Amino acid sequence: MSDQNRLGVFKTYKLYVGGKFPRSESGRVYEVTDSKGQWLANAPQSSRKDARDAVVAARKAFGGWSGATAYNRGQVLYRVAEMLEGRKEQFVREVAASEGLSKSKAAAVVDAAIDRWVWYAGWTDKIGQISGGANPVAGPFFNLSTPEPTGVVAVLAPRKSSLLGLVSVIAPVIATGNTAVVVASADAPLPALSLGEVLATSDVPGGVVNILSGVTAEIAAPLAAHQDVNAIDLTGADAALAKELEIAAADNLKRVLRPRPAEADGASDSTDWSAAPGTHRLTAFLETKTVWHPTGALGASGSSY
Repeated sequence: MSDQNRLGVFKTYKLYVGGKFPRSESGRVYEVTDSKGQWLANAPQSSRKDARDAVVAARKAFGGWSGATAYNRGQVLYRVAEMLEGRKEQFVREVAASEGLSKSKAAAVVDAAIDRWVWYAGWTDKIGQISGGANPVAGPFFNLSTPEPTGVVAVLAPRKSSLLGLVSVIAPVIATGNTAVVVASADAPLPALSLGEVLATSDVPGGVVNILSGVTAEIAAPLAAHQDVNAIDLTGADAALAKELEIAAADNLKRVLRPRPAEADGASDSTDWSAAPGTHRLTAFLETKTVWHPTGALGASGSSY
């Protein structure tokens, strides 16, 4: 049978929450189109209930993920890069359609996203060396500062960089032991939803990353106000929404990562995500624990604060 005589089998996209693929609790979907306005697929439109379910899943997964060794987390992240490499052609098609790129340019973006994931995988057991260390004190004590993950982080993904920007905001959050609730780009959610399939078939425990699609403001508002969310990344928010979410986040003193000047006021569309990422996103959601311990062999056990 020739290709002209067969019907195409269209993909059904679903949310990724707690290691599973539910439809939106509300049953709603919305049309996703390419840069020319042509229909690509229907994506689930998440509700407030979906956001709350994602936070529950992220909190449940936090203990095991944050308790894993940094070396093990690096192995898991590298496995994700392997799975992305194996599904490169699919992501090239989705990125090309989502961002209006040629196939060659989309392939370069996918390659950069895979490389970016490997880069963060390599940092898991090294970030403690640059963000912690021994502190000089006057007295017979060791004084050591060590970084620890903040907890559950809500991440508003970039609105236009559907894969490279997405990877650039998710990978550093989980590399440092946090768990994430990700709000995908409303305009270009398909690579994010497909990334959920990659995570599910890699070694990332269910709940470590949860991916929601829909209207960003509708999903982000309950996340910013949620008492069990410890931090929020506002990269994908415009100036008005970022201000609103920051006010809501203050209720339980969430750590807030504000968009950088190039990303602010809706300019995340023009952010150069291919630039060297640096370590600021790795350290953005780390807390520092300081431990004192007497140097004498007969001293009492150390204390921390």
